[in-house]
Formats: sequence, structure tokens, C-alpha cells
Amino acid sequence: MGSDRHYPEESPAHRVAIDAFAIEAHQVTTAQYAAFVRDTGYVTVAERPLDSADFPGAPAENLQPGSMVFTPTRGPVDLRHLSQWWTWTVGASWRHPTGPASTITGREQHPVVHVAHEDAAAYAQWAGRSLPTEAQWEAAARGGLDYAEFTWGDAPESESPPLANYWHGEFPWRADPGYGTTTAVGSYPPNEYGLFDMAGNVWEWTADWYSDRHADTAESCCAPRNPRGPGMSESFDPRQPQFRVPRRVIKGGSFLCADSYCRRYRPAARRPQMVDTGMSHIGFRCVTALPGSDQDHHSE
Repeated sequence: MGSDRHYPEESPAHRVAIDAFAIEAHQVTTAQYAAFVRDTGYVTVAERPLDSADFPGAPAENLQPGSMVFTPTRGPVDLRHLSQWWTWTVGASWRHPTGPASTITGREQHPVVHVAHEDAAAYAQWAGRSLPTEAQWEAAARGGLDYAEFTWGDAPESESPPLANYWHGEFPWRADPGYGTTTAVGSYPPNEYGLFDMAGNVWEWTADWYSDRHADTAESCCAPRNPRGPGMSESFDPRQPQFRVPRRVIKGGSFLCADSYCRRYRPAARRPQMVDTGMSHIGFRCVTALPGSDQDHHSE
């Protein structure tokens, strides 16, 4: 797991041991999530009214249900300020992925987006599965290629054939044709385990709380078995103490990962995400413990 050659939150590289598990071949699709909602009547976080007590001073118009939607800029911008391409959009949800006027028609086989962590966990429970730990997810993404930089090996993608749905073009304003948005699951070649979109398309929720680096196991006599992240209290963002919202690890990168900005469509890459926030580039897939496994797949 991890890497000592890329972003600091990926370090240190270390060995782990994981019990056998099965993971879904592709991200949960909009059609699959729709079946869950029809069966249960579930309402996602993005569709629920906001409590003004939780957001003191927020304008009334910002307290309506909605979510964060990627909006391309009109031209080159300072990449240090991501608020330039993310827009809080009233009415955006898994049913309306780019805003209230949009629909999921034609996107049935795209990964579901605008799901907060509890929305993903609710689906997993309904399906009799769970969300993967970070270690499970990374092991699956690597496809048996230990130490490889990408899901397909060490060499960057060449012009042909395309290998993953990450940003091709000039970020964040001009994507090459066919890029800059989600694509149907399975549109790109699978990794060596037959798993699709372990690189790009949408980020994926895991069950682990986030910390800004992996635990250092260098002094350990053996590889940790079925490791989990830190406790919830360690996951809060120290740079934003005003936001007391815990964060989980997301993995895999998305259609917005650009080599010039966020080269995180790699197995070792990881980011924190506040558990109450879905976005137009975050989805998930589920895992199942195999017979004889001692793993505890419950997310606290």
C-alpha cells in the first residue's frame, strides 16, 4: 500500500495482509441505485432540506437541498483556487447530476454520483454488502501488480488505446472530446483482476476514516492484517477547525484528475472527503467477505 514517490499523504509505502474478499467489477450505476431507492424509498443527503442551525449565517437560498457540481471555467485559471470550478447547485442530486434541469436518462449505466458516505453505506447494506476498506480497495486496484504506478503498469497512458477516464485536455476549462464527464462503467479496459474504472471515472468511498499519512509499520515484525484507518476523531481537518465534519478516504481519482493538477488516478492515491458531502465526481462500489474471512466490514 501507499507510495513514497508521489503525494505526501500516500506515504509511507508498506506491506499489509488482507483476508480474501470479493469486490464488484464496476462502480455502482445510476440504474442500480435507482432500484435501491424504488425498493426502500431512501432519500439521499443531497435531497434533504438543510438545517439552518448547522450553517449559521448561511443565506436562505443556500439552505435548499443541493450538491456540488463541476462547472468548467471559461479559460485558464489559477489552479490553487478550486472554488472556481465547483458550484453549489440547488436541486443537484443523483437524479439530477448537473443541476435541476438535468436527468439520468442516458446515464443509467454511468456511476451514480452526488452520494454522501451514508448514502453509499445504505445501498451497501441493502445489497447485503459493505464498503471496502482502503486496503481492500487498493489491493483490488493494483490487480496483482505490486509497486506499479498505475492500474495497468508503470508506463503512463500513451495516445492509444485510452486506458482510463481522467482529464485529457486543458484543465479545468477545455476537455478533449469524450472527456470531462462521467462515462458508462466498463468503457475502458479492466485491470488484471477484471475490475473496471479502478482508475478515473469517479472517486470511490471507502469505510476508513482519513489521516494525512499511513501508519508507519517499519518497526513491526510482520505486515498488519486487515488494517483500518484511525479513529473518527483523528479525521477532522486541522486547517478548517470551524468544520467539525469527519472525513473518510476516497480512492481512484475521477474524470477531473488532470496530470497538470491532480495525478491521483493511481492505486496509491487517496484524498479525504467530508462524510456529509456528495459531489458530481464521487461514487462507490461494494465488497463481500468470502467464507472463512475474519474481516469486520462494518463502517463505524
